[in-house]
Amino acid sequence: MSQLFFDNWETLFRTLIIGLLAYISLVLLLRISGRRTLSKMNAFDLVVTVALGSTLATILLNRDVALAEGTLAFALLIGIQFLVTWTSVRVPWVRKIITGEPALLVYEGELIPTAMKHARVTEAEIHSAVRSAGKQTFEHVKAVVLETDGSFSVVQQENSQARSSLRGIVVPGKEKSARSEVD
Repeated sequence: MSQLFFDNWETLFRTLIIGLLAYISLVLLLRISGRRTLSKMNAFDLVVTVALGSTLATILLNRDVALAEGTLAFALLIGIQFLVTWTSVRVPWVRKIITGEPALLVYEGELIPTAMKHARVTEAEIHSAVRSAGKQTFEHVKAVVLETDGSFSVVQQENSQARSSLRGIVVPGKEKSARSEVD
C-alpha cells in the first residue's frame, strides 16, 4: 500500500531532475524552431502539440526512456513540423494537404447551405460569429469564412475598390466557371 503513494526518494528525485531538464530542452527547441511552431493550430499543428506533450510525459514517468532519447524525440517532432511548414509555404499542393482551404459560408449576406453542411457548421454558429464581430444584421456582412484553424472571419461590406481579403476563396457552386473566386 505504501508504494501506491510513495516508492522511494530516488524516483522522486529522478522525476524532479528529468522533468526540469526535459522542460528546459523542450522550451529551448521550441524557441530555436521559431514562432510558427507555436502559432494558431491547424490539424497538423495539433498533432505535433499532442505528440510533444505525450513525449514529455513519457520522459517524466518512464524510467526506460533516457533524457537524451526524449530530447531527440522532441527535436525529431519539431524538425518534422518545421520541414512540413517550410514546404507548405513554398509548395501549394503541400499547403492544401496540410492546412486545407478556408470555406466561404456566407457571401453578400446570404448563407451558403451546401458549404455550411460540408463544413459541419450551424446557422447559430454563424450568427454567433457575426455578433462577435459587432454586427447586428447580415446587411453589412460581405462574407463569413471558416478559416483553416477553425476560427470564423467576418468581412464587412465595403464600397472600396481595393483588393479584397476574400481573393482566392472559391464560391461554392461556381467551382467550374471562369469566375469561381471572390474578387
